[in-house]
Amino acid sequence: MDYITAKEAAQKWGVSRRAIAYHLKVGRIPGAVKKGKLWLIPVDAERPADKRRADQTLSETDSDLLADLSYVSSTSTKPMPMHNPDAILDIVDEDRIRLIYEAELAYLRGDFGRVMTYFDKTLGDDAARLRTCPIAIAAAISTGNYHAYTQIDIYLKRYIKADTDSQLRVTAEFSLATTDVSVLAPNMVPDWLKAGDLSAILPQARPNALYLRAKYFYCIGEFDIALALAQTALTLSSPELGITMTDLYLRLTCAIACYALERKEEAKRWLLSAMHLALPHGFITPFAELISELGGLVEECLEQEFPDYCDAVILQWKNTAKNWISFHNQFTKDNITLILSLRECHLALLVARRVPYAEIAKQHCISVGRLKNIMLEIYEKLHISGRDKLAKYILATKNVTF
Repeated sequence: MDYITAKEAAQKWGVSRRAIAYHLKVGRIPGAVKKGKLWLIPVDAERPADKRRADQTLSETDSDLLADLSYVSSTSTKPMPMHNPDAILDIVDEDRIRLIYEAELAYLRGDFGRVMTYFDKTLGDDAARLRTCPIAIAAAISTGNYHAYTQIDIYLKRYIKADTDSQLRVTAEFSLATTDVSVLAPNMVPDWLKAGDLSAILPQARPNALYLRAKYFYCIGEFDIALALAQTALTLSSPELGITMTDLYLRLTCAIACYALERKEEAKRWLLSAMHLALPHGFITPFAELISELGGLVEECLEQEFPDYCDAVILQWKNTAKNWISFHNQFTKDNITLILSLRECHLALLVARRVPYAEIAKQHCISVGRLKNIMLEIYEKLHISGRDKLAKYILATKNVTF
């Protein structure tokens, strides 16, 4: 029998080599054989049919990208070896998949500059880029690099605004939801994530989607729901197979939810379980991110069981906390009309212009006491306090127009 290579098959069928790689991986090309790292395809093999639902109309480009994205997601979400996470770099065959793992390892160790370097290397490889966007967004927030974030935001919104396959659109919305829960903007979380409709999420990404949904409920103060979601998601994981970023962050979500529910000892157990998985490998970032939310519990656990990492975690927290504030402030200014409801924007604008509370209350047919409570909610959403800071957001923001 005569054979052709995957590259030749891609040219013959007019599809991407990544689409061919996906079809080969899932066994959709009969007669294909693998010789070492080289796939050989029968010369008379027919192009695999698109088995998607008949009511979906995908362009050839979207179809290929979705197939490639599914392949990249499945091959880059495998657990890292428990006793040596870096060994995953020797296990994976493809440079593009290794790049994704390198970005995750760099992020966990607080090397955010390297994360962005790896992300930049995905340029031209949309499947790898879409897969890496959430970690790049997190790194941009940690470094206060708002410009880098806006470039990612523009890239992702191309898929959201385009008339494209729902899975590609939801993948882009999922990445941007990383920002929404990180900067405490739960109003901006997509409706499907709020409702728990994960049907359009790639199967490999669903544990992380459950994590983001748990964080959403934590952001809106529904701590019981956040805890239940995180615990449920953990039952779906297989910790004996190795370490994943999602597993670590689910444990930490359980910790902060328990702490908010005043269940300190339970929070401590969750925190320590995450530390025992992460800190032996130098994964300090998850704990530096939570120092402010756990009221001294992180420091207590570090001093108790991991004193050698205490200074490193606290130093990273000091560096990233100010970057988070800088990023949050700029993000809020640019998105204030999405973070606040229309009514809240109206009231905030009047307060920022120093219209007396009594006059505002009369205009809107509410009591002064009710207005004060609404303003407290607005200040909490914007993570600020007082009219002066509010004026900097509202009056300097061109987006606030009615």
